[in-house]
Amino acid sequence: MLQFVPAIFAGTNSIPMWCKIISMDESALIRNSQHGDLDSFNTLVLAYQDIVYNTALRILGDEDLAADASQEAFISAFRALNSYRGGSFRAWLFRTVTNACYDELRRKKRRPTTPLEPEAYDGDEVETPRWLADPNASPEEQLDQAELEHAIQHCLENLPTEFRTVVVLADIQGLDYTEVAAAVKKPLGTIKSRLARARLRLRECLQSFRELLPAAFRLEEERGL
Repeated sequence: MLQFVPAIFAGTNSIPMWCKIISMDESALIRNSQHGDLDSFNTLVLAYQDIVYNTALRILGDEDLAADASQEAFISAFRALNSYRGGSFRAWLFRTVTNACYDELRRKKRRPTTPLEPEAYDGDEVETPRWLADPNASPEEQLDQAELEHAIQHCLENLPTEFRTVVVLADIQGLDYTEVAAAVKKPLGTIKSRLARARLRLRECLQSFRELLPAAFRLEEERGL
């Protein structure tokens, strides 16, 4: 009997694998995985775990929930891998993580709410969670980056779930419109409409944090006034 232990269990701070996935034969790994080769599937997990986790984190706004959704997404993907019939594997996988996030959001509604930021041992919220840290930045740059990330996440959290999802997939993870449509199982026209409305709401929300925005963005906004 096969027993799958997903690589995501090891944590989310592994070295990014995008450079490696380019050089490997993804189609062969998928075929081998469909025949029960766990090593091949764990290679796929290692390649995609960072973007899957970051997608879940942006949609859910909570590290623990994002880890749970990522884990569930990979387990579901392994169980349903024989249903994959070609095309964009990335879009197929993002459909799985999107569904896992929706499940977490439904469960979250039945549980007490928790703060966006993780809590320290003394009960205070941590101002700069580790997923925002840039070890190469100066302390001032780290502070600016953290404040901007908090502003972006705040504005994302204020979007309806269906808007937030398409923005995360298209504007943060870089999927094209067709891949987003496949990931959320909606018509292309619906995706374009949701993205346009979501981007407008984000732009309006971010004007409350204009001092944190890059200078080029502030100048563009001023010219549009």
